[in-house]
Amino acid sequence: MKKAGQFAALGVLAALLSACGGGNKRPQADVAAAQVTTIGVNSYLWRASLETLSFASLTQADSAGGVIVTDWYSQPENPTERVKLTVTILDQDLRADALRVSAARQVLQGGNWVAAPVQAATVQKLEDIILTKARDLRRSAIG
Repeated sequence: MKKAGQFAALGVLAALLSACGGGNKRPQADVAAAQVTTIGVNSYLWRASLETLSFASLTQADSAGGVIVTDWYSQPENPTERVKLTVTILDQDLRADALRVSAARQVLQGGNWVAAPVQAATVQKLEDIILTKARDLRRSAIG
């Protein structure tokens, strides 16, 4: 009697498994999904941030934590002013609120670097550039 119950359970299990579809067809992954996180953060935001900040040398690039920090950068035509940028990717999704850019600015006065204010529009413009690049990368991955 016990064996008959086991065979019946196996029969039900086999019937359920055969209903799962099987075959050689596998679902295709959406490689351009908004949430691509093989590196810990959204890869489109990460790549777009690196491309946008490529003009400056980096002191930190942590793809697991989503933090990119540049070294101090001075434009050749304005060597008495320098900036340091930090990009933080806060989420795995490609969204505007998943990106934070902060900037520090210094000016040379009397041989010393002195902190100076950064215009909010500068930080906003960098965020917009990174987000636009990330969206373009995603669009090109879609086809």
